[in-house]
Amino acid sequence: MSEDLVFSHETYLSPFTWRYGSTAMRRIWSEAHKRRLWRRIWVALAESEGAAGLVSAEQVADLRAHQDAVDLARAQAIEREIRHDLMAEVRAYAEQCPVGGGIIHLGATSMDVEDNAEALRIREALDLLLLRLRTLLLAFARRIDETASAATIAFTHLQPAEPTTTGYRLAQYAQDLWLDWQDLSRLRATLRGKGFKGAVGTSASYAELLAGNDVTPDELERRIMGALDLDAVPVATQTYPRKQDYQVLSALAGLAQSLYKFAFDLRILQSPPIGEWAEPFGARQVGSSAMPFKRNPIDAENVDSLARLLAALPRVAWDNAAHSLLERTLDDSANRRSVLPEAFLIGDELLLRCGRLIEGLQIDGAASARLLAAYGPFAASERLLMLAARRGGDRQALHEVIREHSLRAWAAVREGRANPIVELLCADPRIASYVPSDEARALLDASHYVGDAPARARDFAAMLRRELGGERAEHG
Repeated sequence: MSEDLVFSHETYLSPFTWRYGSTAMRRIWSEAHKRRLWRRIWVALAESEGAAGLVSAEQVADLRAHQDAVDLARAQAIEREIRHDLMAEVRAYAEQCPVGGGIIHLGATSMDVEDNAEALRIREALDLLLLRLRTLLLAFARRIDETASAATIAFTHLQPAEPTTTGYRLAQYAQDLWLDWQDLSRLRATLRGKGFKGAVGTSASYAELLAGNDVTPDELERRIMGALDLDAVPVATQTYPRKQDYQVLSALAGLAQSLYKFAFDLRILQSPPIGEWAEPFGARQVGSSAMPFKRNPIDAENVDSLARLLAALPRVAWDNAAHSLLERTLDDSANRRSVLPEAFLIGDELLLRCGRLIEGLQIDGAASARLLAAYGPFAASERLLMLAARRGGDRQALHEVIREHSLRAWAAVREGRANPIVELLCADPRIASYVPSDEARALLDASHYVGDAPARARDFAAMLRRELGGERAEHG
């Protein structure tokens, strides 16, 4: 441990210390909060041991009275000498408790305290993320409703395809996030601590402590965990199964993937050749140090940058679980101090930024209309083909007619001219003999060629509000 415990911007600080993530999430993963949780667990242990007649009520009361009086400076001074952070906290706590100090950690091993505290921190962090994700999903629901019928061109293979609606496109991102909500909620509900099972998970130390007592080690564990409102895994080694960490980080990486796609698509749609979407840009915001005209999608790019890092973290947790040999090794300890808090701080930052993106998302209706005018008639020509064929035309011959005109129209569009396909098809007698020009023009208007996308989008938004207890939207 470093002797220099004064931190400022004159030394290295993690960007998660001050730049990314919220104060609330940093507080959950703070050293002080972790040690307060340790003390809460030691008090719960002492209370349960007191109920079993192993320690006195005065000793328990002394521990409870000093539970929140964490003295980091004293604990770290002790740690520099003994090189064990949890035992340093035990000694610092004991110095504050003249009556109860001698019974702190009685019967326990370090991971009886540390792993239960970690499970409590993960649960708190999941609660904060779920709160933010709920807010984000309801914001998506509002924007979906606003744009459910707003036609635009869809893209497949990054090429113009058939029309869709902006609200239906937004519903795709919200659907992924809804799956993340379900995964994170299940994970939160099934999160488990180690419990109190001693050095290798056999509860031998507690059996020895309780010898001749009517209370069993299992009953003692249930009492302690009940006080913590945390379930314990049924079997453990020295730690809770490190697979749980892998499941947590994998779920967070899944959330990051959903947000990454939304931000990446926004970046594509903000590029000037499309220009349909734009992230909010402040009146005094600077896009580039060299090019004053730039409006770079900095929030969306930041989301993709941080999400890429979060996607790499489950691999570390995978190794920690796979390499936790026999009853445990310590080679996961150092990296867990980093990967767990950073994964949650990244998830926190991603949700906050994407909340700003969806709330302030600028949608250019004129750009949508331009895209529809340029590319929509190509897709709508399918409607013309089907009607002409139903009226007796040769489907294959008509297909060739439309293909020939489409090639000429594509050439005009590439040269920057207006799409001439409507005029070409309406003027062709091989089409007009089956579909008069006025009717053909109506069919080639792609703005209505969106199927049931508006209804599906609104239904999905309504489901989100119903499941999340959100506000009702008013439809015009």
